[in-house]
Amino acid sequence: MHDLADAVAPDAVSLGAPHLDTSLLRLGFVPLTDAAPLLVAQAKGFFRRHDVRVELVRVGAWAALRDKLAFGRLDGAQMLSPMPIAITLGLAAVQAPVVVAATLGLNGNSITLGHALWGEIESAAPELAIRRPLPAAALAAALSARAAAGRPAPVLAVVYPFSSHNYLLRHWLHAGGIDPDRDVRLTVVPPPDIADALADGAIDGFCAGEPWGSRAVDLRVGRIALISADIWRNHPEKVLAVTAEQAARHPARLAAAQAAVIEAGRWLDRPENHAEATHLLVDEMLPELPLSVVALALEGRLVMTPDEAPVMAQGPVFHAEHATYPYPAHGDWWLSQMRRWQHVPAELDPGDTRHIWRPDLWQRAAALIDEPTPPATPDGTPLSGAPPSGVQTSGVRPA
Repeated sequence: MHDLADAVAPDAVSLGAPHLDTSLLRLGFVPLTDAAPLLVAQAKGFFRRHDVRVELVRVGAWAALRDKLAFGRLDGAQMLSPMPIAITLGLAAVQAPVVVAATLGLNGNSITLGHALWGEIESAAPELAIRRPLPAAALAAALSARAAAGRPAPVLAVVYPFSSHNYLLRHWLHAGGIDPDRDVRLTVVPPPDIADALADGAIDGFCAGEPWGSRAVDLRVGRIALISADIWRNHPEKVLAVTAEQAARHPARLAAAQAAVIEAGRWLDRPENHAEATHLLVDEMLPELPLSVVALALEGRLVMTPDEAPVMAQGPVFHAEHATYPYPAHGDWWLSQMRRWQHVPAELDPGDTRHIWRPDLWQRAAALIDEPTPPATPDGTPLSGAPPSGVQTSGVRPA
């Protein structure tokens, strides 16, 4: 576990080494439900049907994935949406120019709080604690009570400094009058370790991708306060990014791989395939988790607190809602948040990073499978660079 401030290194080292086998596309992934398009494309033979050889490499933490990419051990990877900006700019110790070829999915994260912190919220703001999604003002009341009693600020974890989790959590906290750099302590914990960190008392809550919020509930160590779609409905979550060199040298191979991933997204969005997808994810990626936990997370049905029935939430979207299209406007918004929290120089302009998002690569792949081009402007995206206006509820209701 690392403090968030310590995870942002000012100096970057540019690394890289060519692969010996240039006919093989090596793609990294972190064990989360939204890695499903890559696993499905491999298991269902979509990569093979498009005549592209792909090796999927499991990586336990985003920082390790970043390093493997920079050292040339990977050609590309499932990445957090803001991550390509950070890697290209060298914001976290190493630098490797990358481009976003496609989006892998929308939504999929949750903010989970430990029972002790939840109890403080219920004591400080009982009228707010019963609301779903939980307003950040409820947490603010608990923080005020902590400060009055001379107790330290709670520790909240995210999975990587330059992540949707960090920026959406910060936006939610700020909406409740909480300064994320002063009123709480933000730290970094790899996704597979985050529920255990809550169980061990190392953290008081976290924002992470599913199924780790559900895992914390299953372990009876926390409860889901809200999902990321409550903050920004259908926000871009993970992307398929490759090195700029890979995109330039092997465009046909990349297009074939992208086409397979788009087809995998189509397959995943069909409810009749969810049972098979659940078994695939558990067998290939999440063997330590119960099938029921992964099934609920994949379907967008969550058990928010122990002993309660599952509720319908705005779960992961892999193909609908133009989920695979790499909108440059999404990159603009993540950059605006990096500027807002002083993670990049204030003078950095969206034009300096917009080249990272490559709709032209997506269009070449889409042409192989007759995938229609989506509207030029994504729904619900704050093109001005301002945060989403308010907390948008996703209509959580009993399943």
